[in-house]
Amino acid sequence: MKEKIDFTAYAQKITEALPRGILLNTNGDKFNAMVIGWGALGTVWGLPAFTVYVREHRYTKAQLDRTGEFTISIPLEKPDPKITKVCGQLSGKDVDKAAQAPLTLEEPAANSTPGVREYPLTLECKILYAQEQELSRIPEDIRAKMYPQDIDGSATGANKDPHTAYIGQIVDAYIIR
Repeated sequence: MKEKIDFTAYAQKITEALPRGILLNTNGDKFNAMVIGWGALGTVWGLPAFTVYVREHRYTKAQLDRTGEFTISIPLEKPDPKITKVCGQLSGKDVDKAAQAPLTLEEPAANSTPGVREYPLTLECKILYAQEQELSRIPEDIRAKMYPQDIDGSATGANKDPHTAYIGQIVDAYIIR
């Protein structure tokens, strides 16, 4: 069962959960969930929005580019360490994260990307805009820390590549009960 919510009433819970790890879900070739610790909840062009940042060589990026949508799943309590490990360290290109974590997928309401019962606070989003970050425009201290250029961008855990920012209009919000 889905309990519809006004996501703004949960804004503090969402922003507090984000740096501890929430799930960015995609559903292109197959379902995939990736742990994210960066994002922004707000309003863009008068629309409720959640912005996610995904690096160039991630399987998730190809899925986002193909489908134009995503779902955010947020734990109401602490993140599950096994979910964090599977969805944060393995590539969905190589493994079935839903099976390995394991995750219970919940049918979406407004798009085609499921939510995750274990992380029940759910935002379904339609991508409005995507833009690759320009590293030269990022302050030097942040660029040096977050985008070191001495690591191959395709390596597991690599952080050389810039992110693409995806602004997603929140088209539905609920808690999976």
